[in-house]
Amino acid sequence: MSRIIAGAAGGTPLVSVPGSLTRPTTDRVKEALFSRLDAFGIIAGSRVLDLYAGSGSLGVESGSRGAEAVDLVEFDAKASAVCQRNADLINGVIGRKAVTVHRSKVESFLERAVDGTSWDLVFLDPPYPLEEPALQAVLDKLSGHLAPSAVVVVERSSRSPEPGWPEGMERFAEKKYGETRLWFAEPSVPDAIQGDEPLDEGLDGHGRTDRDN
Repeated sequence: MSRIIAGAAGGTPLVSVPGSLTRPTTDRVKEALFSRLDAFGIIAGSRVLDLYAGSGSLGVESGSRGAEAVDLVEFDAKASAVCQRNADLINGVIGRKAVTVHRSKVESFLERAVDGTSWDLVFLDPPYPLEEPALQAVLDKLSGHLAPSAVVVVERSSRSPEPGWPEGMERFAEKKYGETRLWFAEPSVPDAIQGDEPLDEGLDGHGRTDRDN
């Protein structure tokens, strides 16, 4: 059974999606992921987007850890209902509606996003059968809705190739956990903004390190 790992609702069990159509992030992978995100200092006060949310475990974990607003996007009816139950649980613990569920296809949700809407932290855990061109199309739609120092986390099979990053987005780290691989990306920093001085070895344009490659 999945659970909230830390924060206001730490230790609270989460509702799981019945059946085998979803592939929940294991607590081991989730704990390692959020340890890294905590090191980036990106969760507290952030706007979080959880695409292909499944049970919503990554989004509600962010809510428990102090995210300002979390959007869970899930099209499947059963999974969306589970997202709502888990969102209600977190919202009840923290005493406000921080987590909102959207029953929608990911592509449609991003196409409807109002110009100027941006997120600081985005999770994408698409079904493994989703083909790479379809994932790249989603990333392309997402790229215009990222805050300047945003982090995008893509969870894929360890046998899947690196996602095709759209213009304006670049990978800065990746990590393999058994059959799961996490890819970390961020908005590209133009050379004119970086300046003429080279970055310190091991640092990306936002000062994040790629220590696991």
